[in-house]
Amino acid sequence: MNHIQSDYFSRCPITGDQYAGRHILADFWGVDNMGNIALIKNAIEESARKAKAEILFSHYHPFGEGMGVSGVTVLSESHISIHTWPERSFASLDIFMCGACDPQVALDYLADTLKPKSVVQSFHRRGLIKEELCILRA
Repeated sequence: MNHIQSDYFSRCPITGDQYAGRHILADFWGVDNMGNIALIKNAIEESARKAKAEILFSHYHPFGEGMGVSGVTVLSESHISIHTWPERSFASLDIFMCGACDPQVALDYLADTLKPKSVVQSFHRRGLIKEELCILRA
């Protein structure tokens, strides 16, 4: 197997496009306990497991009493990061996964666990190679 065959790029079954991974950016509004580092870290790590990702390590930093948390869980398949503003009941999430992992599963678990009043999200395919370019490279 050569490097191209083992790089975990995915292929869209509809368009044939290839891409490195799926990336979800999400804003959680109206969410409580965004200064609780243990709750946040545990929820992120469990969301990674639910998405079938392998956790390499996590680092979460509290900014003080009543203040936010910033953290990242690094995965074999990429990462999940969060930045929180408890004074605004707001959290910003970044979920990027490659291979067979599903970032939407992670996001859905986080929404069910953290219970935001609203979620605004965007979806991106990172490292997109359009099908016509895939044919030229073959």
